[in-house]
Amino acid sequence: MRLTYIDNGETLTLDSERCTGCGDCIEVCPHAVFAMFDGKAGIVDRASCMECGACMKNCPAGALRVKAGVGCAAAVIRGTLRGTAPSCGCDEPDAKAGCCG
Repeated sequence: MRLTYIDNGETLTLDSERCTGCGDCIEVCPHAVFAMFDGKAGIVDRASCMECGACMKNCPAGALRVKAGVGCAAAVIRGTLRGTAPSCGCDEPDAKAGCCG
């Protein structure tokens, strides 16, 4: 079974001009979102991105950006338990403002 998280890792961006090809993003990504092409990283499976932020935090060139926490494990667990899409709870009436922002 292939799990997906937030639709298409919507906050993940890669600036290929800044990428140095170190491969750290490939090493830290828990879902194989990245691969190397001609010495630079590329996004190959955006739908598997859970927006954890590991790639961005470990990119020495600052080539990756992601709004970490949007696809956090808590959202995945909450969705699984409720039988719904992953949600961090921002859409709930008692949610604190900015929990995902």
